[in-house]
Amino acid sequence: MSGPTSFDNSVTRRRRHRLPVRAWHWINLWCLIVLLLSGLQIFNAHPALYWGSASDFDAPWLEMYAMRAADGSIDGITALGPWQFTTTGVLGYSGDSVRGFPAWATLPSYQFLSMGRIWHFFFAWLFALSGALFALYALLSGHFRRNFWLDRRDWRGLGQDIGNHLKLRFHAHAGKYNSLQKLSYLSVVFLALPLMIVTGLCMSPTINAAAPWMLDLFGGRQSARSIHFITAFSLVLFVIVHVVMVLLSHPLRQLRGMITGHVPRQSKSSDPESPS
Repeated sequence: MSGPTSFDNSVTRRRRHRLPVRAWHWINLWCLIVLLLSGLQIFNAHPALYWGSASDFDAPWLEMYAMRAADGSIDGITALGPWQFTTTGVLGYSGDSVRGFPAWATLPSYQFLSMGRIWHFFFAWLFALSGALFALYALLSGHFRRNFWLDRRDWRGLGQDIGNHLKLRFHAHAGKYNSLQKLSYLSVVFLALPLMIVTGLCMSPTINAAAPWMLDLFGGRQSARSIHFITAFSLVLFVIVHVVMVLLSHPLRQLRGMITGHVPRQSKSSDPESPS
């Protein structure tokens, strides 16, 4: 007999993600979920952001609060610089309580700052450790060089890849990372993640005492806190786009590849899947 059979895995399946990549992906998923929810719990203790070394209560660039309207009702307000938005029920005031983010978005759901910090710090160290180990593996194994390094052809095709994504076309680089994906992942791994980790360390009194120069790098404690917040939500945006891309490009195959490491082998012409 000739041709692939269900027993010939070498023919019917192809490797997609190695074990360290898959492990880091799922560890990151749970770490980021807990870090986000516990981080919002910490933010709710003082739902405002400033620039500089100290809190200038008269000049926050972002603030969430509640105020009583003329009819006696309470409105939740989110202020971004000079602009104010009514966000009752979501931000500023929700569940009959004054709080920046609603109960369903924080860990724990009730206001408990110390517990939020315990969750946040534990998973922050887990996140940083797993990231350092993965970076070491990726550099030594050549994973970054093979999959993320942009050559001249990638740079020349960046505009076309952006256009393909805007048109929801994902077949042009089937089975490989295209230039836009490479640039996105490199930005996250080498810019967003380190920036989030370092600015998080800047909010630790122990780190401040041991390395006060770190605060100077960001212009003060409140600036570091603002950058930490902005970076965290840029990662949330990245994850949302990542999930949308997966859903638009054979989600079951994508999920199978990230769980088992293999996907069914198809011809290049029939495989519109783009790796995520």
